[in-house]
Amino acid sequence: MSKKHKKEDIEQEQVNQQTTSTENNVTDSNTQAPQGDAQQTEASQANDDKVAELTTQLEEMKDKYLRLTAEFDNYRKRTLKEKAELIKFASEEVLKDLLPVIDDLDRALKAIETANDINAVKEGISLIVNKFNDFLKAKGVKEIDAIGKELDTDLHEAITKIPVQDDAQKGKIVDVIQKGYMLHEKVMRFSKVVVGE
Repeated sequence: MSKKHKKEDIEQEQVNQQTTSTENNVTDSNTQAPQGDAQQTEASQANDDKVAELTTQLEEMKDKYLRLTAEFDNYRKRTLKEKAELIKFASEEVLKDLLPVIDDLDRALKAIETANDINAVKEGISLIVNKFNDFLKAKGVKEIDAIGKELDTDLHEAITKIPVQDDAQKGKIVDVIQKGYMLHEKVMRFSKVVVGE
């Protein structure tokens, strides 16, 4: 073999190697491309699954919110109705306990029409007044003491002042125009009083 042929063979062999290397690179890139696509597809699928899961959670939260809102609205309406009924019928128990006193007053009025003895009428009215005072005490209502006491603006309302002869009565209550009452520890009505000066 001549030198020329050897050189050509070497050149040919180099070309063949380059061709083979290029083909291998193309084959590698072809095999790598689907792997890259597969990874992208998996990532896309994972994102789609995450979006679907979050959408489901959002729908569940919306449903819970709507149910809770409706439940609260129903509770609010029911509470307002109960409060209105409580205010409307709050005095029912007191009035029911007052009915026997009213019955006694009706009987007293009938008895007065045919009564010949004024003392019996006085005694009957006195019993009714005592019964009514017992009713008030049972409900926590008590009369505010006034006569002979110092003027207390938390309990008494001075209507007028009158001159008094006794120095001990100066600045003290000498007369009550209208009785005052307390319910437990709260003033329901101030005593309207006259103060000595």
